[in-house]
Amino acid sequence: MAEISQSALQSASASPEIIFPPYYEDFYKPRRYKGLYGGRGSGKSHCFAGHLVIRAATEKNFRAVCVREIQRSIADSVKQLIEDKIEAFGLGAFFKSTETEIVGNNGSRIIFRGMQNHTAASIKSLEGMDLAWIEEAQTISAKSLELLTPTIRKAGSEIWASWNPENEDDPVDVFFRGQESPDILVRQVNWQDNEWFPNELRADMERDRQRDPDKYAHVWEGEYRGLSEARVFRNWQEGEITPPENIVWFYGLDFGFANDETAALRCCIIGPTLYIDHEVYELGVPTDALPKFLVKLPQARKWPMRADSARPETIDYLRRHGFPKLRGAKKGKGSVEDGVSFLQGMDIVINPRCANTIREFRSYAYKTDPRTNEILPAIEDKNNHLIDALRYAVEGLHRKGKLLPEAAREEADRLERPSDYRPAESADVEEWKCV
Repeated sequence: MAEISQSALQSASASPEIIFPPYYEDFYKPRRYKGLYGGRGSGKSHCFAGHLVIRAATEKNFRAVCVREIQRSIADSVKQLIEDKIEAFGLGAFFKSTETEIVGNNGSRIIFRGMQNHTAASIKSLEGMDLAWIEEAQTISAKSLELLTPTIRKAGSEIWASWNPENEDDPVDVFFRGQESPDILVRQVNWQDNEWFPNELRADMERDRQRDPDKYAHVWEGEYRGLSEARVFRNWQEGEITPPENIVWFYGLDFGFANDETAALRCCIIGPTLYIDHEVYELGVPTDALPKFLVKLPQARKWPMRADSARPETIDYLRRHGFPKLRGAKKGKGSVEDGVSFLQGMDIVINPRCANTIREFRSYAYKTDPRTNEILPAIEDKNNHLIDALRYAVEGLHRKGKLLPEAAREEADRLERPSDYRPAESADVEEWKCV
């Protein structure tokens, strides 16, 4: 481990031991651009914050600005983290913190700014800075980066950036990772590089690693995000279940239009587990070919099926051509949200042969703000044909997104059973096996 000399801090503290992780060794040396990127728990922000405090305490009249793309208030900045480092280093008496800045007894000053409203004229106020630290740098725009880099031009000045990667074409990634230059020092660091990685985060990390590999790769290993954070469903896995003989099957159908796929599936529920074992999925299925398409689902003629009620004429056609138990789903205001909420509360297992269902579960995502990358509370209307079919299939098992009580579910099951259904003597949960 590397240690920072405390000789310059004697007048300001009792000189506590200040230790940085080994990966930070090269970052003590001057370099025009320094970047740390990677996953949660790596300590990259703590390293930059600690190093900034030490420079502010040891360099007379040191000037630093901490910037981010959008800063609605000082609470959005790293000011609190820097204040925590000041206290941890025993420098509380050396620095004075106001609502908007931190000032040292030696004339050093740390300020905090948002870049989104800066112009070429207004940013000139930052020209005398020794250091600019771009926090949450994955959100910085190309315009902001182009304004900032020539502005921080004092002799020996540096620009630091710390970020969790989002997309390969984000400006900060293009700048720091898309070119090789002796002026750039950049390093990927993750939780494995932090020997003080806390147990509380370790439990979260292990949960994500087991439950949601995509989220784990982005959040903890610093890989590009893709859809992992915005995904609607993270409560599913691939697997095979051997259901009991008396299982009740639920079928759902989503009709395709000119450029959409027709999709149908079957599933069953026991306890908190929803199992999807078969799907059919095809583009350009004409109405007269739908019966042949649907019989590819095992026992599809035998069991009731719910379909998109927006096509009553197609439902009528299918009822007259071998699917008399088909009926329209009860769509209405809030039905999508209720259905999604219900599915999010189940433990979903998808048979590996249902490749299109698996693809949709991986891709079904909330909308994101293209400017801030913030995830919005609205679901994108795509990658959802089989998911819509699934919502239709189980709509009778929940109300307002909550699983119905056992008695009500048993009645719903009874209505779904074919006339020749015969319950088995035993239907123990332990009979189900997921591999």
